[in-house]
Amino acid sequence: MRLATYNVEWFDALFDDDGRLLEDDGRSARRDVTRARQLGALGIVFTAIDADAVMVIEAPGGSRRRSTVQALENFAARYRLRCRKALVGFTNDTQQEIALLYDPDVLTARHDPRGGATGKHGAGGAPRFDGAFRWDLDTDKAPEVVRFSKPPLEAAVTLHSGRALRLIGVHIKSKAPYGARTPEQVMRLSIENRRKQLAQSIWLRNRVEDHLAAGDSVIVMGDFNDGPGLDEYEKLFGRSSVEIVMGEGDGERLHDPHARMGLTRKLGAMPTTSRFFIADRNRYLEALLDYIMVSDDLMAQRPSWRIWHPFDDRACFETPELREALLQASDHFPVTLDLDL
Repeated sequence: MRLATYNVEWFDALFDDDGRLLEDDGRSARRDVTRARQLGALGIVFTAIDADAVMVIEAPGGSRRRSTVQALENFAARYRLRCRKALVGFTNDTQQEIALLYDPDVLTARHDPRGGATGKHGAGGAPRFDGAFRWDLDTDKAPEVVRFSKPPLEAAVTLHSGRALRLIGVHIKSKAPYGARTPEQVMRLSIENRRKQLAQSIWLRNRVEDHLAAGDSVIVMGDFNDGPGLDEYEKLFGRSSVEIVMGEGDGERLHDPHARMGLTRKLGAMPTTSRFFIADRNRYLEALLDYIMVSDDLMAQRPSWRIWHPFDDRACFETPELREALLQASDHFPVTLDLDL
């Protein structure tokens, strides 16, 4: 089977309040792309990756007026995708949900959150992802209370063969110092955001360890907004959020070959999953932000990872329609995992 994670930049802006596709010449929220062109490009990309399930990061927003599920299922119907049934977990107010779009002929999926509910003061361990987590990151004996702006999606997946999987879709907090205007503000916000990001990662790792202890087959997939050695503030804390979730010390680890390359390689070529335009430099920046991490037991199923990069993946590069679609659809590229299940 094939699983995918795909961060679709401002997917929400491509639908009206009734979940209907805005296939017109209006500007999308993406730079220099119309809504019709972005939707068409997404249709090409989703069709090309042909996954059994896609963890959609930055899925259309859900609220009293808008339905993430309706928008995604309308999108799937319009482009005749196999992945035509949508699942969403705890919604948020960022217009960027985490959702699973899957093929009901291959598997069933349900939102299955774990952990206890918390009050406003939070709890340690692995509380439910729509609650609050207490953790002392700066060793001042005063634990910070951290929340997810986008609570991870916990999906209990059952293949029609009977095989069970635990999928956790994540969109970890960005470290970018949005709103900072002075160097001092940049430093303060960057450190504060990294503390929150690491706390979210510890919270997520605690949940992963609970599943591993129960013998579950675990797959963590999504956008970590982080990677080994990605910025200088990592040195203050000694590790990245990716390292925390994958596992450290003697505990059981999760596996992702692209993350492992980042941990072991200081110089030389690196895989990347995203491409951002930096206006003040008039150039593009690429980074490894998107991962699919699997538990030990799944490593026996001959897993194969692929980043659908328009320039680095030969098949993508040599297929002009797909190459251009990948560039127009989002500032991230899909990552797929093939497993012999």
